Amino acid sequence: MLVSAKEMLQKAKAGHYAVGQFNINNLEWTKAILLTAEEMKSPVILGVSEGAGKYMCGYKTVVGMVNGMLEELNITVPVALHLDHGSYEGCLKCVEAGFSSIMFDGSHYPIEENVAKTKELVNIAAEHGMSLEAEVGAIGGEEDGVVGKGECADPQECKTIADLGVDMLAAGIGNIHGKYPENWEGLSFETLDAVQQLTGEMPLVLHGGTGIPDDMIKKAISLGVAKINVNTECQLAFAAATRKYIEEGKDNQGKGYDPRKLLAPGFEAIKATVKEKMDLFGSTGKAE
Repeated sequence: MLVSAKEMLQKAKAGHYAVGQFNINNLEWTKAILLTAEEMKSPVILGVSEGAGKYMCGYKTVVGMVNGMLEELNITVPVALHLDHGSYEGCLKCVEAGFSSIMFDGSHYPIEENVAKTKELVNIAAEHGMSLEAEVGAIGGEEDGVVGKGECADPQECKTIADLGVDMLAAGIGNIHGKYPENWEGLSFETLDAVQQLTGEMPLVLHGGTGIPDDMIKKAISLGVAKINVNTECQLAFAAATRKYIEEGKDNQGKGYDPRKLLAPGFEAIKATVKEKMDLFGSTGKAE
């Protein structure tokens, strides 16, 4: 059964570890992440962007697939199904479809409008027992076609949004989505520290977890980050393993063209990546 991300993140913040949000794009992705979470005895958050939701035939299809897998694979660890960077309309659709967690990204609105819309969603999420993530200060990089450099959020604005009753807060701290450029300046721990000072117990979220050096990840967790989003890294691992399989001509051997065989190396690569991240974030064994 899907659960809200609230309790798992409060435990993570108190225990100084982070829960990974791994974005899903299809059946292979979802199955690989769920099996790894069960194997590692780690809580997990399945992230679905609006683009991926559309690709997988809508949110109801996603909910049906995930619920079916939880049952068929006998998953016992806590699993949240979370809308990633949702619009206001997208959030409402996910409430209706049966997600257990949503993120409203109002970072591109003026702060007053971000506050007003977040306030409404706080009430809606509470009514449905869902967790709600809000964002302040745009996260850089390419995100559904929008490219931005890593910005830093205003800690005071973060406090304003945190005080509305959201369950987790994504604050821009110089992080970006996708691959990090050569000239990236690194995370702004000053910003993170200032946000943490003002928001207290609130679990903080680090977007763009791919390519941030391990020591920076660990430092971010020590400063209150309890949820880390990983997407690009799984995509790169999947692509590299699939490329290797085809370049070695394995799709031409026997029934190597069968999609179940063709996608198997990529599936295993996702599992290996997720495993590595769960160990790094410290969530391994935390669901026991």
